[in-house]
Amino acid sequence: MAGSIRRGMVAFALACWGAIAFAGSLRFCQSPVESSALEQDRWMQVSAIVKSELERSGAKVALVSRSGLALEWLGHRYSHAGVSLRASLNGPWSVRQLYFACDEQRPRLFDQGMSGFVMGSRDPSLGFLSIVFLPVDQSLALENTALDNGQALRWLGDTYSVNAHAFSHRYQNCNQWLAELLAAAWGSPSPDAQGRAWAQQWLASQGFEPSVVRLGWPPLLWIAATLPWIHTDDHPETDLAVAQFRLTMPASIETFVHRRYPQATRIELCYSESRVVVRRGWESLASDCVPDETDEVIGLHFATNSS
Repeated sequence: MAGSIRRGMVAFALACWGAIAFAGSLRFCQSPVESSALEQDRWMQVSAIVKSELERSGAKVALVSRSGLALEWLGHRYSHAGVSLRASLNGPWSVRQLYFACDEQRPRLFDQGMSGFVMGSRDPSLGFLSIVFLPVDQSLALENTALDNGQALRWLGDTYSVNAHAFSHRYQNCNQWLAELLAAAWGSPSPDAQGRAWAQQWLASQGFEPSVVRLGWPPLLWIAATLPWIHTDDHPETDLAVAQFRLTMPASIETFVHRRYPQATRIELCYSESRVVVRRGWESLASDCVPDETDEVIGLHFATNSS
């Protein structure tokens, strides 16, 4: 039992990075498990469908999220979010995001092609992606801020923690960087604004609500304390007493955007071994990727079975 809980906690920790995979070991940074040609082909087809949806939208920027490893038991489908930019110098619709540089042991910004972003789900047989399009003015402001390297780096924290508290300056996770970038884009900070502290104050003043991750069992906090990329010293004692964390997840970002800008639109996609299901709107797809009558279904080539 303890071994399975520990493995689940590690999976939660690693879900935030596309370049880091969990392969049954407690080693922090290790090479990803090699995918088969069939799996890579499937991911490439999925990424092409995602890019087609982005292109068809007429937008220049979108918020994108992907599913991760073993988060359903924690009540979260999506683990990692970034901003997809049509004008990215890395290639159209590359995703600007925070990632953890294993060699340097520090967070960095990374522009990743859509194919790589999709593959970061690490599950070639079932995965989910979410795309949120913003109103024109907010989209333009975010594009300008995200493409400005100085602005994008201004909100990058020095120390990474996968479970960083949403309103603490001590650590930062990948999704927290994106939330603070949104604050910079939409809050118009002055040149002398105090960096991340200002961004978090703006988010709080605008009603941003962190996601609550309930571990459900206090001893999991002891396990967390043994993992170098999970921390508890930035969380209130009241949360730790009930074995929960309040942190920024893709769901909290999407909820904030939808409440603030009801005209924002969303597309959710899921893929299995044989098809991609596309749903337009804010209602979530089924966890088994079974479509409703109104969903669009796109077949994948070279599938091994029909699921």
